[in-house]
Amino acid sequence: MTILVESANPPCATATEVYHDEQLHSPPSRTDITAAEWEQLSVKRATAHRQCAGCPLMVDCLYRAVVEVDVSGFVACTTESDRAFIRRQLGIEIEQAGTTPYGAPRVGGGPVSHEAVMTARSAYPKDTCHQLAERLGCSTSTIKRHLRRAREAKRDETTASGVVGPQVPTIDAVLDCFDQLESSQVA
Repeated sequence: MTILVESANPPCATATEVYHDEQLHSPPSRTDITAAEWEQLSVKRATAHRQCAGCPLMVDCLYRAVVEVDVSGFVACTTESDRAFIRRQLGIEIEQAGTTPYGAPRVGGGPVSHEAVMTARSAYPKDTCHQLAERLGCSTSTIKRHLRRAREAKRDETTASGVVGPQVPTIDAVLDCFDQLESSQVA
């Protein structure tokens, strides 16, 4: 007798081209694309959202992407800005582990200064890390490293002033904030 165990892979593992699409990570403004392109983007997002929402790992994935790890891209039916909104609603910031060099080193042009990254972030607050990296001619990991450094400095200032950090939210609190998102109503 043979027992077959069906291993259900999450949709993001089986349809990676859908979840790596830059338009899902940082959707263009409605006025920046044609009506046909907007319709195509809406269908693409709804498809990814439906597949993601039906995944048995969705709740755990959402909780981890909001509370534990600052990931980029379309994860657990949310974009980076959606997860940032949820974090603001819950009053949490993610502590990152020590900086680890990832990716290839930047060639030519010298290093990008912390001030340049922070100035670009201030000038273009809605840009994704990828878009800021393109503007500054560096890697996405460089942008993330500088933004993480700024968050850690802000957290250290808050800790030094005696303000106690927020408590870790419950899964229900994260799901309640998720339900407030306009994108949670897509599928």
